Amino acid sequence: MALVQRHLAYEEGIAWLAKLRQQPTMFDWPMLLESGQLTSTDLTKRLAQDEEMSLGARFDIVVANPVVKFCHAQHQTTITTQSQPPIFEVSEGDPFSLIARWLAPQVSDAAVLKAAELPFAGGALGYFSYDLGREIEKMPSLAENDTPVPEMLVGIYDWAIVVDHHQQQCQLVSLLRYQSEAAFDALHQQLGAITVSPDKQPAFQVLSPIEYNLDANAYAEAFQQVKSYISAGDCYQINLAQRMSVAVTGNGFEAYSQFRQLSRAPFMAYLQVADTQGQPIEVLSMSPERFLQVRAGRVETRPIKGTRPRHTDPLQDADIANALVNSEKDRAENVMIVDLLRNDIGKVCEVGSVNVTALFKLQRFTNVHHMVSIIQGQLTETQSALGLLRACFPGGSITGAPKLRAMEIIESLEPHRRHVYCGSIGYIGFDGSMDTNIAIRTALIYQQTMTFYAGGGIVADSDCDKEYQETLDKASQFITLVRHFSNPNH
Repeated sequence: MALVQRHLAYEEGIAWLAKLRQQPTMFDWPMLLESGQLTSTDLTKRLAQDEEMSLGARFDIVVANPVVKFCHAQHQTTITTQSQPPIFEVSEGDPFSLIARWLAPQVSDAAVLKAAELPFAGGALGYFSYDLGREIEKMPSLAENDTPVPEMLVGIYDWAIVVDHHQQQCQLVSLLRYQSEAAFDALHQQLGAITVSPDKQPAFQVLSPIEYNLDANAYAEAFQQVKSYISAGDCYQINLAQRMSVAVTGNGFEAYSQFRQLSRAPFMAYLQVADTQGQPIEVLSMSPERFLQVRAGRVETRPIKGTRPRHTDPLQDADIANALVNSEKDRAENVMIVDLLRNDIGKVCEVGSVNVTALFKLQRFTNVHHMVSIIQGQLTETQSALGLLRACFPGGSITGAPKLRAMEIIESLEPHRRHVYCGSIGYIGFDGSMDTNIAIRTALIYQQTMTFYAGGGIVADSDCDKEYQETLDKASQFITLVRHFSNPNH
């Protein structure tokens, strides 16, 4: 089918999502991918200030009402097809392959979307949790699973609202895989008629102090065990994380709206979904890190390794950034992950096509500096974006090296399963394109508890106090968010 496009009023993606959320019976499973940009002026400024931060910073994508829902938990995928009544299927097959059957990417679609300068016009969108890696590798089950959310929640969406901040345009788009053009036009009229009304959900509130699953002493003990593994030659690097959690109530979308005011990032997301029992799940992501992008078979990944806190004084801030870029320890840590990802991508890319196109690039964010590298390659003709995702999952930048052994060690040292944290959020289009983040700086709201993780890579010459402080630096905006909503009067 041909691409169809209809103009809508130019508004931020978050504004469109707010409208869809107010009509949950017609627009269930709404999701938002944000680029962290607002206007063409902002984009121009960001381009001038930091070229790397601007990449992918043009579009917002809003979807709702999927034609199919995939909910994977405990080695089974429940596939719900939208119909009256809904059709349910339970499969023990590979979850990536199950999604692929519904996508059937077409080369002609890729050319159409490229000509229209659109990133997405329908396909799969959702989250792939860190623990979905258990479907790829045999893993021990040691960490407590006290937040039993599904390991994968993905919808197949036949239409999308795409906001182009560069052109200051908004369009409803579809490739009409699962609907008629008449139904699409009716949807366009419906969206154009929606007006915003006050949110009827109770205000978001934090009801408890932050609970840390690794205090400073427990972190130090785990840190020393990592050092012992490294000294024994068992591994080279381990990403050790701690979890923060609070009791909450009310409208999680309000928390996301506040979260994005504290810190913008290139790969932001808000997902309002549910498990097979109807238990609501909200995911709030301010991720700065691209995991995998595919455009016309061209692959890119941008691992982050190396972090320093920002300083309010410009001179001191510049000194801190300089120290990061020139740190031998952080460079070594970065190179380890670059090598790991080169190997992962190489499994599904043309021989000789995988190259490191940037090494040790500096990215600046609201509260931290990051060191980023860029790796690119070309998919083989027999491989797909989903095949690439599976081959590289979970991302090596948040496990350590070698990957499987690092994941085993993480499972033995971290008290709780990671769930969405360090998994991936993003889309795989009907045209074969893909863009996904590493789900760091990501909060999960489930059963009136909000959880958030922060971690960092530990290598042979890491310092325990500095590594522990780095987790707090990375969590600083979440801690600020909790403080904001802990006072009912704000």
